[in-house]
Amino acid sequence: MNPIWTRSLIAIVLLGLLCFVAGALAGVTAALVLAVVVLLAQSLSGTFHKQRLWRLLDAPAYGEVPSASGVWGEIYYRLYKLAKRWHGQVRQIEQQHARFIQAIQASPNGVVLLDQHDRIEWCNAISQTHFGLDAQRDLHQHITHLVRQPTFVRYLNAHQYDGTLVMSGMGEARYNVLSVQVFPYGERRKLVLSQDITELERTDAMRRDFVANVSHELKTPLTVLSGFLETMRELPLGEAERQRYLELMAQQAARMQHIVSDLLVLAKLEGDSRPPGEHIVDMRAVLRHLRDDAENLSGGRHRLTFASDLGLSVAGVESEILSALGNLVTNAIRYTPDGGTIHVVWHDVMGCAVFAVSDSGLGIPAADMSRLTERFYRVDRSRSRDTGGTGLGLAIVKHVLQRHDARLEIKSEEGRGSTFSVQFPVSRTVWCEASSED
Repeated sequence: MNPIWTRSLIAIVLLGLLCFVAGALAGVTAALVLAVVVLLAQSLSGTFHKQRLWRLLDAPAYGEVPSASGVWGEIYYRLYKLAKRWHGQVRQIEQQHARFIQAIQASPNGVVLLDQHDRIEWCNAISQTHFGLDAQRDLHQHITHLVRQPTFVRYLNAHQYDGTLVMSGMGEARYNVLSVQVFPYGERRKLVLSQDITELERTDAMRRDFVANVSHELKTPLTVLSGFLETMRELPLGEAERQRYLELMAQQAARMQHIVSDLLVLAKLEGDSRPPGEHIVDMRAVLRHLRDDAENLSGGRHRLTFASDLGLSVAGVESEILSALGNLVTNAIRYTPDGGTIHVVWHDVMGCAVFAVSDSGLGIPAADMSRLTERFYRVDRSRSRDTGGTGLGLAIVKHVLQRHDARLEIKSEEGRGSTFSVQFPVSRTVWCEASSED
């Protein structure tokens, strides 16, 4: 039986016994008076507790459940347990909501929630950067009043959200490129998801430029070769002319070989993992090799000076370091007019191994400085081709230095020469026992 019914029946039985005892001792009138007083007290007590319960349900507060005896005490206790369970469920939901918000805030994508009238209900920090929004100021504002690009307005109003919209010039950085897609949900609500694809677009542009540059670089020698072949096939040539054409064809073939070789080196550098730091490079042999190559390439047309700390070395891949430093020395010779000076130094600077090449050559315009390490980028295209350059040397230097945790610093003044400095970190700098060899 229900506890309330049980307690009520017990109370009625007890009241009946009391009234019977009172009637036997004091008469029927006393029994009736006792019954009326007890019933009136129970009624007043019930009314009091009902009022307390009414106020409690009208403005509930966790932990403020009153105490009482009897049935009302049981009711209050059960109400307290129910409130405690509900409070735990609310806290759990709040924690889940907070974790969900944190996850969206940590997302690399922008998220904007719109109501049925396309007004902003919520947005994360990334979307504020993408669209230039303010989560507090722009709450409940119509999104097209804030994101006014015509393409976005048309996309939002077209209600055809199967594809994505690519927009540029958005947010704080006006050079950004965004991919935006709308996802309807709920009752005519929308989720606007944005992704910064600036780097993807830049990479794609670099890929297109690279293909175009490779095609252009190979087209010239191929055109020359095919022209000479046609000439030699169709025209009677003397031995001197034939030898000259063959020599020119060999030069163009060698040029293509150099381009392909440098491209293969770049591909290998990009595909390999970072070189180990335990192998000590024989920098004395590297510097001797650089000096011999420089003297052969210069042919006495330049004043060459080399200075080095013979005990200074680095950890890494010797062939890669030789290739990178050799490109810097070769460029200095190629872009320095006859009679100019090239100074190469290998020394310690505050615990770091530094390789520097200074020349008195043509110098580099300030506008070209930031693009020097791009593939096939040349300050002077005609001079680079005349001297046999492929336009890939500094790109190889950049990748080698990145793999060896080193950095390249370029200082140049147009018409007064340039200095290319390579600084290896302390972690890769090693001091070895110096030798008496030069």
